Amino acid sequence: MTPAQPPAHSPPPAAVLLVPGCAGLLALGCLASVLGSGTAQRPVALAFGGLVVLGELTRRTGAEAREAAPLGAAGALAYALLGDVAGQPAHHGVAQTVTVVLAASLLGSVPYVARGRGPVLDHLARRVLTVGFAAVCFRPLSNQGAFDDWSGPAHALLLLALLALTTLCDAVLAAAPAHARTGWPFGPLLREELRGMVGITSAVCATGAVMALAVSVAGLWALPVFCVPLLLAQLSYRRYAAVRATYRQTIASLARATEIAGYTPAGHARRVAGLGVAVGRDLGLSGAELTVLEYAALMHDIGQLSLVDPVPAGATASLPVSEQRRIALLGGAVVRQTGVDAAVAVVVERQADPCREQPVAARIVRVVNAYEEKARDAGPGGVLTALEELRLAAAGDYAPEVVEALARVLSRSSLTEPAAG
Repeated sequence: MTPAQPPAHSPPPAAVLLVPGCAGLLALGCLASVLGSGTAQRPVALAFGGLVVLGELTRRTGAEAREAAPLGAAGALAYALLGDVAGQPAHHGVAQTVTVVLAASLLGSVPYVARGRGPVLDHLARRVLTVGFAAVCFRPLSNQGAFDDWSGPAHALLLLALLALTTLCDAVLAAAPAHARTGWPFGPLLREELRGMVGITSAVCATGAVMALAVSVAGLWALPVFCVPLLLAQLSYRRYAAVRATYRQTIASLARATEIAGYTPAGHARRVAGLGVAVGRDLGLSGAELTVLEYAALMHDIGQLSLVDPVPAGATASLPVSEQRRIALLGGAVVRQTGVDAAVAVVVERQADPCREQPVAARIVRVVNAYEEKARDAGPGGVLTALEELRLAAAGDYAPEVVEALARVLSRSSLTEPAAG
């Protein structure tokens, strides 16, 4: 069967390239300025540049890395917000700050680029623009002595306020390209970025502020001392990420049990999970809610393992409601015995309830599962046929807002009609 492809979302090139384009223009302007005027306080520039290089060399890799090089980011922010060095005023300007950070980031990325795992353009663009934003807010006034009378708590609060504005700027720079590429609503994307910054980004900002304050008093010797806690935190985060990855792989393996046993078509759970997460993003679910949704979608059919006679092609959407609920309850019981989060079991158990009584994740799993089954068996034009069947279903079968979100996701993505198992 030849998959029928829904209309693809083609993001405007200008919107996608806006952030890298602005970063490139800023970098070129700053580099030209530094080449024309020279470098101020070279030992300081080399020290902070070396710190950024070290941060890039110890960067995390992986799709889920929100701040891949936390030590490099902290060092870059500290250099932008540096007022004094051992009691002597720091004289570097905005142009030198951006140039040093960009050069150090590129230098530290060389080993990864050589192995084909270098940082994406968005990473460097965001680094340049966020550091440039912080430097523009602080450096001109600092070089003019506007903050000379700010000492103690007042100076610390000033740095924290500037870092909060910089964090907001970084969140906007992360959400805008994602919105342009995917077409997902900008508001939920921005909220998700801000939620995610509560963790590692808070540590980056705190370390950057502490470094700037410590170097003002103790000099450059403070840098190696205050980078150690962030390196240890990064190591702990790597271990946590490894445990999470193993946990997800375990769930994915459990989900494949129905496929291996011949109860469901190959790839069905994976397709439902992928499309379900996209619908959840469209509806504005948070990161934690999306994780529960993904795990529940992967395991939504696991109750079929308790059946003596398999459902033909694993198509539970066409079964009587009472049978759907029985399979859902059996699946929830299995999920609870595996030790997976109880919230996942609740979604699995309630996927066959009337939509008005379901949590949002259960509504999504029910709609996406039904769509995948209907589109798989509908032949050519299955995408539109399946959506129309969902829209015309009896009241209470499928949540209308979820069906419309599914239609939006399909209309702006390259997702194809489910393949026959």
